[in-house]
Amino acid sequence: MKFENILADINGFGRFQKMILVISFIGRFTLPCHFVLNNFIGAVPSHHCDISSLDQVFFLSNLSEAERLSVSIPLKEDGSLNSCQMFAEPQYHLLLNSSGAADAPTVPCQNGWVYDNTTFKSTLTSQWDLVCDSRGKNKATASIFFVGVMFGAITFGSLSDRFGRRIMLLVSYVSGMLTAVASAFSTSYVMFAVLRFFTGFCITGIVIVSTVLNVEWVDIEHRKLVGVIDSLSWTFGSAALAAIAYFVTDWRWLIVSVTSPLTLAIITWRWMPESARWLIANGKLEQAQMYLKECAKMNGTTELIDTFKTETLSTAVVNEKRARPYSYSDLIRTPNMRKLALRTGIVWFCVASAFYGISFNITGFGLNIYLTQLTYGLIELPAKVSVYYLLDKIGRRRTEVGALLMVGICLGINIVIPNGMSTIRTVVAIIGKGFSAASFATIVLYSSELYPTVIRQNGMGYNSFLARIGVAVAPLILLLDEVWKDLPQVVLCFLALLGATVASMLPETRDRCLPETIEDIERQ
Repeated sequence: MKFENILADINGFGRFQKMILVISFIGRFTLPCHFVLNNFIGAVPSHHCDISSLDQVFFLSNLSEAERLSVSIPLKEDGSLNSCQMFAEPQYHLLLNSSGAADAPTVPCQNGWVYDNTTFKSTLTSQWDLVCDSRGKNKATASIFFVGVMFGAITFGSLSDRFGRRIMLLVSYVSGMLTAVASAFSTSYVMFAVLRFFTGFCITGIVIVSTVLNVEWVDIEHRKLVGVIDSLSWTFGSAALAAIAYFVTDWRWLIVSVTSPLTLAIITWRWMPESARWLIANGKLEQAQMYLKECAKMNGTTELIDTFKTETLSTAVVNEKRARPYSYSDLIRTPNMRKLALRTGIVWFCVASAFYGISFNITGFGLNIYLTQLTYGLIELPAKVSVYYLLDKIGRRRTEVGALLMVGICLGINIVIPNGMSTIRTVVAIIGKGFSAASFATIVLYSSELYPTVIRQNGMGYNSFLARIGVAVAPLILLLDEVWKDLPQVVLCFLALLGATVASMLPETRDRCLPETIEDIERQ
């Protein structure tokens, strides 16, 4: 008897499965907030050199604030105050003739900066003066976070295959909340950077563990629905962040605010079951029997409880004899498994590079930062709803290939559209962003169905690791515009088309049972 037959008998998408989905949704809400949090906590307000120390000068003390600034700080070409330079000596003649400042000697800001607090009460930038020569440190905080995510993906993928999905989900919840909250009370930039790394490391376990738990508990018919709902949690979180950041303008309390849902996730974890598939695959038949009985009771199929004998369950997932735990080396130990890992890894890298490359490069909305963030979240909604219908209509493989092809086409179109037609370029970029979101939603579900139960978490951890490399590479790709203004679009277009080509080589999983062992993959 296959595990899918057992799920069919006890209702593979009843109240029990919906409970798991809701609990997972609560924990996943905080992920997109943290992934794009640097847009707000690292925002750079308007700033100029602090000239308060010059107030002791008699002539300056009698001037208005605007006059003191005009004689102390040079102007940029657009007429705004220079952010990083000040005059070596006050230029009083500028009060009479503002055009005579070209040859006046300037020096870097001597006493720090003054920041415009109209939009943000406090950011990392204003907290530790991450501007001018230190502006690179501001950008580094996002990179440090994603490096943590990279290594966390591999670590939690391996540990959850070895120790179980449920316990590692709790570890991710608790450690992610503690490190995130601790980072909000950092007393130095170095302390914040270190804690930000560990925040990324810890919270990434939430997404890879909860995704697999959801897929392993639902029947074949509802797997695609679960996959789409999981991806919608990302859309919802991204859009909600705009509202949260609008009302919470202090960077410390913003971190605490977007992390707070993990408190509820920890409370509701007690009702989260372990994966029965994983328990059976690891010979823990009594525990699997207990959870299956709970599932049957909650779903109203108690008449079948007595059929869950340990002897029956032992045949539901074919165990492979092993004298050691499974590890990442099993992804490349056998021919078909090696091909699968190579292909999904390439697709994940291409999908992530294209998705974040487009996300970081969409401009021309003419909106403030909050409306822009809201737009980024909302444009993913129609794309992911479309995925729900396409996954069963045309299959996982065709949906993934088609979405990536459309991403490549949109990027290609923007290469030939003149820069002066900014409105059209922006619309095309938004459409491309939608298709890239669809490709991301599809590949997460698709990959969880491709890998066997015994190393499914290892596979998802490995794929997530390569995706985070793609995220880290995306900003570097955008810097290629210094070589040729359209080169970033060309590279992203190539990656999207490469991903589509490799995705076409993956096996279809629509209406098929999940593979349980590596032998299942080798027999395909």
